[in-house]
Amino acid sequence: MKYTRLTKEQLEELNQEFINFLATQSITADEWKEIKEQKPEVAEEELDIFSDLVWEGVLSKVEYLENIAPQHMYLFKVDASQLRLIGLKIKKEDIDLTTKEGFGWLRENLMSDEVELFNADKTLEADKNTKIFELIVQGSNITKGDLYKYLEDLIG
Repeated sequence: MKYTRLTKEQLEELNQEFINFLATQSITADEWKEIKEQKPEVAEEELDIFSDLVWEGVLSKVEYLENIAPQHMYLFKVDASQLRLIGLKIKKEDIDLTTKEGFGWLRENLMSDEVELFNADKTLEADKNTKIFELIVQGSNITKGDLYKYLEDLIG
C-alpha cells in the first residue's frame, strides 16, 4: 500500500465510488459479500487499492498546504516540480497561533522582531504525491492558499 487505508467513515462517504470501483473489477454486490466472508484478505487488498486510488486523485490536485502549530506556521505551494515554503516562527512563547487571539496577535505584529519569516524551495525529485502525503501525515492541511498568497505578496 502506498498511502493509508481510508477510514470507515471515509469509505462510507465514498460508497458509490467504491461500488463503481468494484464494477471496474467485474465484482458484483453478491461477489463482494462472498469475498468479504470467505476471503477477507482479498477484501482487504481491494480496500487498499481503492484507498490508494482515492489518495492519488486527491493528492494530484493539491496546490497549497498549511501546517499551523502554536509557535510556527508552514505554508506550502506545490508546483509541478518543486515545493515552495513560506514559514514563520514566533519568538514570544506565550503566543499560540492556533487560537483566535494568537492569530490576531500575529496580524498586529507580523513585521515585528518577535516574528521570524523565511522561505525556501525544494525540488521534488521523487513522487510528488508521496511528499504531499508525508506533509499531511505530519499535520498539514490542504487549503486554497489564501495565507500563502497573502504572505507571498507581503514578503515579495
